[in-house]
Amino acid sequence: MTRAGTVAVVGKPNAGKSTLLNRIVGQKLSITSPKPQSTRDRVVGIHTAGDVQMIISDTPGLLNPQYALQHAMRASAIAALGDADVVVYITDAMQGPPPSLEVAANLERPPRGIVLTALNKVDTISAPQRDSLAAEIPRSFPISALTGEGVDSLLAEVAQLLPESPFFYSADDVGVQSLRFFASELIRETALEQLEQEVPYSVACEIEEFREDRTPVYIRAVMYVERETQKQILIGRQGARIREIGSAARKKIEELVSGKVYLDLWVKVLPNWRRKPRAMRRFGYRLPEGS
Repeated sequence: MTRAGTVAVVGKPNAGKSTLLNRIVGQKLSITSPKPQSTRDRVVGIHTAGDVQMIISDTPGLLNPQYALQHAMRASAIAALGDADVVVYITDAMQGPPPSLEVAANLERPPRGIVLTALNKVDTISAPQRDSLAAEIPRSFPISALTGEGVDSLLAEVAQLLPESPFFYSADDVGVQSLRFFASELIRETALEQLEQEVPYSVACEIEEFREDRTPVYIRAVMYVERETQKQILIGRQGARIREIGSAARKKIEELVSGKVYLDLWVKVLPNWRRKPRAMRRFGYRLPEGS
């Protein structure tokens, strides 16, 4: 009998959730960045090995929301928690013993799924620190999403906890979102890499046209920011910055589609879009009920 089920990877910003998803599925699905709050919506990967299939959600970092976008990010994480058969609560081992998931996520009740605590980044702490954490949290899983240390043991435990079920997807599938979604995320990741301070957090990317029937594949994308000054920074002197972002993003997308890409990249201003529910819905973010 096969096993299949949903796994939610949750935790505070910059705990390593996206790196863990990419490690498990064996390729880059979720964008990664040293900057916190880079994941804005649920990214779903599929890991099939032997008679077990895991549908794994990388979620936005758990935070206390201050504006509409952050409310949508929290809602996405909480929805994934509610759907999951198993919850992997990933924490940063460098920060010592973590609070409970209920405290970290400000939950009124525990999630229905079984919670496994993964202490990530153990490759960056000393052996005595590891021993101390293991003593304080005896049923935790020390891992390094970056190097892969301990990840197989964590997956073996997750596999045992999933329900008996037929597979939901083909064994060859690794993701469920569209190429449009991943192309948009790769452009936004490149902006995160190349921009400083508040500007990358104000960037939303919308794919206006995606023509896979052309050679090279034609993509027209628009990066939206909130202020004219941000637009000027994004474009750069004589268009230098936007060309750099476009060139780097195009190479990433070419790996994704396994072919040549013509990326037609634009920048527009949509004032205060992160605080406007209508604009949020335009970019595909799901707001909590009543928003």
